[in-house]
Amino acid sequence: MSPHAWFHVENETDIASPALLLYRERIEHNLQLMLQIAGGPERLRPHVKTHKMLTLIQRQVELGINRFKASTIAEAEMCAAGGAKDILLAMPCVGPNGHRLARLAEAFPGTQFSAIADDEATIRTLAAAAQQNQVTLGVFLELDCGMGRTGILPSNEAAVFLAHVIKDTPKLLFRGLHAYDGHIHDPELETRRSRCEEAYVPVLALRERLIGEGVLVSELVAGGSPTFGVHAAFPDRTLSPGTTVLWDFGYGDKHPDLPFLPAAILLARVISKPGADRLTLDLGHKSVAPENPHPRVRFEELPDAEVVMQSEEHLVLKTDRAHEFQIGQALHGIPRHICPTVSMYGEAVVIEDGRSSQRWTVTARNRRITY
Repeated sequence: MSPHAWFHVENETDIASPALLLYRERIEHNLQLMLQIAGGPERLRPHVKTHKMLTLIQRQVELGINRFKASTIAEAEMCAAGGAKDILLAMPCVGPNGHRLARLAEAFPGTQFSAIADDEATIRTLAAAAQQNQVTLGVFLELDCGMGRTGILPSNEAAVFLAHVIKDTPKLLFRGLHAYDGHIHDPELETRRSRCEEAYVPVLALRERLIGEGVLVSELVAGGSPTFGVHAAFPDRTLSPGTTVLWDFGYGDKHPDLPFLPAAILLARVISKPGADRLTLDLGHKSVAPENPHPRVRFEELPDAEVVMQSEEHLVLKTDRAHEFQIGQALHGIPRHICPTVSMYGEAVVIEDGRSSQRWTVTARNRRITY
């Protein structure tokens, strides 16, 4: 490995493998690029599910970003602890989660907490929780703009009805519309743009109708990372990319129009050489997200290596260059999907100026912190 390679770590022998490495300068590049594409921090509501780290919330708050989107109550609590003033839980609250969110709102009175809803039962659950804890919870109407996962179709008359129910329910505050287009991730930018604009025609029509009926639609939270640049062209939309903070080769290969840098590396080492063309690494599917086909990780030193097998703690590679690697030698891999990979680690080793400088806790790795 060249000492000039971007992923080189001078004091790497001090780091046990497998390990999650985060490169501070690259994270800063990505954060600045997010601000540049958005046009300012006030346009952003980044999704925190990718990194789940209090330290990165605090850094974004320093940059003027004070609104965030979360997938779990733990992530929402982490955001509040990091100084966020406006947090959207982008999951319907069922079971005890409505009360958990309300207790969180009670604990952080200076922060506005909101949830999504696409059903009257969910709205009633949030209202009961807010009433019991004497807080006001925001609610975004969850719209299905084509993904078919959650949400109500914006063309459905029931969407208008639900918006009025939220508006008229005590202890709830209608915040606006949430429309995630996770099904739109075409490699070609123009195709992505065209599909995105088509998908949002009924969303925008619903917004105009609600405004005409006296419903204040203060925010339209739109898109994720692949359509980040598309939505950024419309100043009336709030942008919520998430993967952009750390990036991965899954999005990097597919969306070269988004020039974010991979800022996370998986450090692995050779633990066995079971054949002339084989290397076994200590990077099993408990150390990298396993939901995708191989390659789930791309090694900078061996980008063309073929995966023979992967088990819980082992990864076997086939390569004609196996003779170049020694037992204990480190390899550096960029994951295909960084979000679930991060949640496999309790902490990340931070690399700054080519050296490991500190460790950041993956704060919201578990689904409960306090509430």
